[in-house]
Amino acid sequence: MIGKLLTSDFLKIKRKGLWFLTALGPIGVVALQMVNYGVRKDYLLEQSEDDWGYYLLNVHSFTPLAIVLGIAILTSFMASIENETNAWKQLIALPVSKLTVYLSKFTVLAILLFLSSTLLMLVTMAYGVFLDLGDSIPIGEIAKFSYYPYFAALPILALQLWIASVCHNQGIPITVGIFGVIFAYLSYFLPDWMIWKWPSLMNQWDEPIINVMLGIGIGIVLYIIGTIDFARRDVK
Repeated sequence: MIGKLLTSDFLKIKRKGLWFLTALGPIGVVALQMVNYGVRKDYLLEQSEDDWGYYLLNVHSFTPLAIVLGIAILTSFMASIENETNAWKQLIALPVSKLTVYLSKFTVLAILLFLSSTLLMLVTMAYGVFLDLGDSIPIGEIAKFSYYPYFAALPILALQLWIASVCHNQGIPITVGIFGVIFAYLSYFLPDWMIWKWPSLMNQWDEPIINVMLGIGIGIVLYIIGTIDFARRDVK
């Protein structure tokens, strides 16, 4: 049954612009560096002996903002599709549990964000090669800066989906998402326990993998809490 729900959810978003938004985020992040390096490439290359490393840091400086904003928009759009057509009641009327319906929504969003991270890795690598930053392409580092923020942002995804699913007024989750983007922008000043800091991969131990592990662990916890709350509520 979960397979049929996933197929149905992917069909629903086919012409809703979610695929466009999925691609827009990573392309936009690298496009900013195209402008940056296009205007002052020589200056930037003088700033570091590790051209690839410095380039990846520049790309990564915008990645947390893009992923937090993308999560807010995608989750709100996903919930809006159901609200506009009163599809929540129709879904619950089917011989499926609310837990399965919620899981399907979360899985679709997680897949979209994973594909977005994959596109970010490919576009980042392609433009780095175009810039001729060196013959030795740090594929591992590129993958880390592409996928680590995704896993670290799973709690944000779980929280935003929870809010978007239980609020008929999508202004509430969008507002939370905007505050999330502001928090992500100020991540350097945030305490390590705030989930909006984790996609930046910064912490007091200077170990990005800690953010990844926290993201996966807390993401699962928030997903379970959101699922239980969604299952207990009356569908409007």
